[in-house]
Amino acid sequence: MPLKTSTINIDEIQINFDTEALWMLNIALAIIMFGISLDITIDDFKRLIRNPKILLVGILSQFILLPALTFVLVLILKPHPSFALGMILIAACPGGNVSNFFSKMAKGNAALSISLTAFATLICIVLTPFNLKFWGSLYPPTNEILQTVALDAYELTKLVLLILGIPLVLGMLVNHYHPKMAKKINTLLRPSSLLFFLLLIVIALYDNANIFKNYIHLVLFLVVFHNIFAYCIGYFTAKSFRLSEKDKRTIAVETGIQNGGLGLLLIFSFFDGLGGMALLAAFWGVWDIFSGMALATYWGRKNNK
Repeated sequence: MPLKTSTINIDEIQINFDTEALWMLNIALAIIMFGISLDITIDDFKRLIRNPKILLVGILSQFILLPALTFVLVLILKPHPSFALGMILIAACPGGNVSNFFSKMAKGNAALSISLTAFATLICIVLTPFNLKFWGSLYPPTNEILQTVALDAYELTKLVLLILGIPLVLGMLVNHYHPKMAKKINTLLRPSSLLFFLLLIVIALYDNANIFKNYIHLVLFLVVFHNIFAYCIGYFTAKSFRLSEKDKRTIAVETGIQNGGLGLLLIFSFFDGLGGMALLAAFWGVWDIFSGMALATYWGRKNNK
């Protein structure tokens, strides 16, 4: 049975997120990616190439099954069109910036997590625009939105390249030529950039407290269920290929922690802050931090016991 929203026009909801905040989010995402890439080396890519099974399972889970099964979920639940497109966009994004941290907490495969983050960042430059356009166009209500905004795949790819691709390459270059400097920079940069990103989320929540209070119930079930669904896709995909418990946890986290910040940035850059999409992506960005922390803590304690 389709999910019902209230009688209000969902897409008239205005998330308070001005141009200055958009630039700050741009910078925060780029800095966080740069910090993550200071831990990444060419050997991380070589490690995946030497063990292509893990690489293919990670790609299958995150960039093929998650968008495809999210599309199936949309067909079953039939949410409001902009909520549906928000779900497809989140599924099309690469893993979130805190996935490496949560993988370590969960006693997963830290090296695999970093390697997958690096590889996912490279391929998302192409696959994020492709998955959004492909799956969004197959569902008539979301295709109608895509037609009205005239989504420019080139501009979308360019933005993802600027925010994720270039910082990744720069960080790897610093790590390759100046490893000691990279370690010192990362010691300061990673926790401070993550705190800055979390501060942006807190400010956004404060500025939009009334909106979340009045409308969060419209996306609560969708976000929570979709997020749990994503963790399950990652874990059971890895399990079906008989990967180790550490690898199963890592791929589950990489699949379940999606880059909501990037999703929000794309919504305000290309969809003019479309109310339903923005509400869903904003709540996802907050929720998956809590869910990731809870899951990682549970797995970490379970492993210790």
